[in-house]
Amino acid sequence: MVLAGGTGGALLAEGFARALQPPDELTVVANTADDVEMYGVAVSPDYDAVVYRLAGLFDEERRFGIAGDTFGAMAMFERLGVETWFRLGDRDLAFCLERTRLLQSGLTATAAARELDRRLGIAAVLPMSDEPVRTWVRTERGELGIQEWFVRDGQRPPALEVQLRGLESARPAPGLAEILAAADLVVIGPSNPLISVEPILALLRPLLDRRRTLAVSPIVAGQALKGPTVEMLRSLGREPTATAVAAGYRDVAGRFVLDVRDAGEAAQIEKLGYSVTVTDTVMSGPGERLRLARSIVQIAS
Repeated sequence: MVLAGGTGGALLAEGFARALQPPDELTVVANTADDVEMYGVAVSPDYDAVVYRLAGLFDEERRFGIAGDTFGAMAMFERLGVETWFRLGDRDLAFCLERTRLLQSGLTATAAARELDRRLGIAAVLPMSDEPVRTWVRTERGELGIQEWFVRDGQRPPALEVQLRGLESARPAPGLAEILAAADLVVIGPSNPLISVEPILALLRPLLDRRRTLAVSPIVAGQALKGPTVEMLRSLGREPTATAVAAGYRDVAGRFVLDVRDAGEAAQIEKLGYSVTVTDTVMSGPGERLRLARSIVQIAS
């Protein structure tokens, strides 16, 4: 099982989908705390990014959405005076429209996800919960929904606090407890620990066995390969290092994969109670994603 946000975790999930035989041995749990309703449809950015990657649809050039997509709907919305700061391509919009139709027909978020996965012929990509959990960011201008802060405002001003709303009434998606209990390995993907991974852990933490859980560092040489991870860690008073990330996972993970460029931190992380593996974690292409997934399988075995 892979716990994934929309970038690093999605890349690693793609590697596992190719490394595991049969591919249906893989289950991906996607963060849904950044879900949003736009243009009258339910959008699930992290889930969609994982699904599009596994289905071979992801737009590598734009780094979001579906490759070769057109934006005729956005052009018409703009002509009608609708704000289009959150841009969905036409095929992306169609996918979200079908999800919305399934939800409105009475399916739960998990049932709708399983149906969409089936139609695309991919491994199980499931939401973390059927109940809505939402990430909010407190800034000096007040509190903002994660998409307003992240996309519309370009992560400005800096985050002062990250809040998860709805946790009190949310439960892990149906079946996740059983899947976790049966999993040989649970991998915390190299996604943003604050806004991609922590929402999942907030729900699944009591179900995780640290002896069977491995975390992959999202920090390489003091940088995140994409997204505001480093800036967010700094603005929230946390060090943007692999060691600091490992400290946040030590109650749920017993193994930690560290990038070779950060090998000097291995001893510190081992003192936190981890078994540490140092390797190249940069997934610049399909070959590197497959290599890292295979390396993790070997570590686990």
